[in-house]
Amino acid sequence: MQPLRLAEPSRIAVLGAHCDDIAIGAGGSLLTLCEAHPGVVVDALVLTGGGSLRAVEEQAALSAFCPLAKLELTVLDLPDGRLPTRWDQVKQAVEGLRRRCDPQLVLAPHPRDAHQDHRLVAELVPTAFRDHLVLGYEIVKWDGDAHQPGVYQPLSTEIAVRKAELLVEHYPSQHGRDWFDRETFLSLARLRGVQCHARYAEAFHLAKMIVDFGG
Repeated sequence: MQPLRLAEPSRIAVLGAHCDDIAIGAGGSLLTLCEAHPGVVVDALVLTGGGSLRAVEEQAALSAFCPLAKLELTVLDLPDGRLPTRWDQVKQAVEGLRRRCDPQLVLAPHPRDAHQDHRLVAELVPTAFRDHLVLGYEIVKWDGDAHQPGVYQPLSTEIAVRKAELLVEHYPSQHGRDWFDRETFLSLARLRGVQCHARYAEAFHLAKMIVDFGG
């Protein structure tokens, strides 16, 4: 496979339904991108967890996952597990983020995710970011909803290990979940690495993009 490179991004947008979604789905890519492009602006929107310990965890975690970047994080307090019942508010939040930024890259959940909150965010993102490169990240979980992705970001061993360690370090509220551990995160990264001839990788879903063969 031949890589397509994102030329000198100055701004990216990342969206998650819950605190930890972004870091689980794209933490290694954020580490890679932010270290390669110091000063990049990261506009992050999380729909649930505002005003709670989870929001405190998210601020510390994304600050660690976005080194050398300017992080702008908003955590709202919509009800966890009930986002489809707050469709209007989610839509307004996504559109509000779009009005605030014009990113070169958008990272969000993918629309075939089994969790209803993730799926709603994924469905609404393209309605606001209509002319942007939108990559849908995957969130490992009990549901067994892993699909075959088409886009890969290879991760160095150092980045993959650091991602797993940062997740465990910064989200202590999730330690009671039997799947939330270093081995889980490295296992998925190793599988995605196999699929793109790398040691480790993160994978994404892409709905559509334009290529220009005219040079």
